[in-house]
Amino acid sequence: MTTFVDRVELHVAAGNGGHGCASVHREKFKPLGGPDGGNGGRGGDVVLVVDQSVTTLLDYHHAPHRRATNGKPGEGGNRSGKDGQDLVLTVPDGTVVFGKDGEVLADLVGQGTTYVAAQGGRGGLGNAALASARRKAPGFALLGEPGTGGDVVLELKTVADVALVGYPSAGKSSLISVLSAARPKIADYPFTTLVPNLGVVTAGSTVFTVADVPGLIPGASQGRGLGLEFLRHVERCSVLVHVLDTATLESDRDPLSDLDIIEEELKQYGGLSGRPRLVVLNKVDIPDGRELAEMIKPDLEARGYRVLEVSAVAHIGLKEMSFALAEIVAEARASKPVEEATRVIIRPKAVDDSGFRVTLEEEEDGAGVYRVRGEKPERWVRQTDFNNDEAVGYLADRLNRLGVEDALLKAGARPGDGVAIGPEENAVVFDWEPSMAAGAEMLGRRGEDHRLEEPRPAAQRRRDRDSERDEVAREFRDFDPFN
Repeated sequence: MTTFVDRVELHVAAGNGGHGCASVHREKFKPLGGPDGGNGGRGGDVVLVVDQSVTTLLDYHHAPHRRATNGKPGEGGNRSGKDGQDLVLTVPDGTVVFGKDGEVLADLVGQGTTYVAAQGGRGGLGNAALASARRKAPGFALLGEPGTGGDVVLELKTVADVALVGYPSAGKSSLISVLSAARPKIADYPFTTLVPNLGVVTAGSTVFTVADVPGLIPGASQGRGLGLEFLRHVERCSVLVHVLDTATLESDRDPLSDLDIIEEELKQYGGLSGRPRLVVLNKVDIPDGRELAEMIKPDLEARGYRVLEVSAVAHIGLKEMSFALAEIVAEARASKPVEEATRVIIRPKAVDDSGFRVTLEEEEDGAGVYRVRGEKPERWVRQTDFNNDEAVGYLADRLNRLGVEDALLKAGARPGDGVAIGPEENAVVFDWEPSMAAGAEMLGRRGEDHRLEEPRPAAQRRRDRDSERDEVAREFRDFDPFN
């Protein structure tokens, strides 16, 4: 059964915003007490958070579909809907987030680093929030926005200071087991290591991490063996250690050719040419291995490599190796540029930026359509209930105030021309009429309700009954039975 996964495709969906509520306060003797519809709640986000205790993406391999909760709709009595709960997904340190097109969306390194993979939708405003001096009793509310979603690819790249690379069965797992507290699987057959193993090594005052990368073979950078799957785990390592087997039983192999083949694979993979190298000749506890190590060591040093002779089994040269690695790691850390604090860059909006654009596009049937694209117009359309004439009139007012009608006139639009607001795959299309009549004019000015200004029949009837009682009472007081 698979216990380690370092690449998954995740399908995420944020929560939708709750709809606003259109409600009128009602109580005895007060049938129209004013609007009291609450706002809808915000939809939950899908957030990726680095947790260093997590080492694999296995959970998302088995359950790749993740969705946050929706916001609750608003209610009467000025009660706002509950916000949706954010869905927090923990990922290992070193996880890279890619879009479907291969674009890097985020590189999550460091405990607590977060990335919002899907943004929850806004909640719609209730009619209480839409009321104004001109619009005293809105008979509509705004709809909640749908949350964003889509597919992202999570790819884990191990974060370590040192990477042990070499042929299968070269002794990499044995070395990391004696240098640190890591306990990888060790056996006498190739490809024993199927997943990267991490160990923490302390040498003097320097503490660094070592990664044991699964064995590489010729063609690993093109997909042979396990190399292509795990070469990405070498990318973040500051130091590369070639572990060469000096006691191999294969007659067609020798440490020098092994080194050349691994270096060629690293070159083909790319991006690793500038990393400092260290060569470790392993298994020198075997007589033949010691002789071969002494024979090839001068050749390796002539190539410019620093060479160490070690034995993981007999614990030979391990202290020298750990301090040599600590020295190289310290130099690599010191050479890194100092990270500056994140600067907040404020880009003010241009004075002539209307926030939208109007373009003329030709349809398949040859007819032209004017397309309006912009954050505000598209959001307003998504939040409009087109079954409510008053809400449509409110949308028309907002678009007119934003300058959409003026922009359509400048673009050459004429009454009756097709206008689409939004992207091509999800646009609202209508025949344009300047100062569009939406059917809400029966209420007077758009969004107004004259029912609050005109006498109400029930109230008038009560006043008439009260007047009649008052008249009867006066007549009764004025009545003189002796006259």
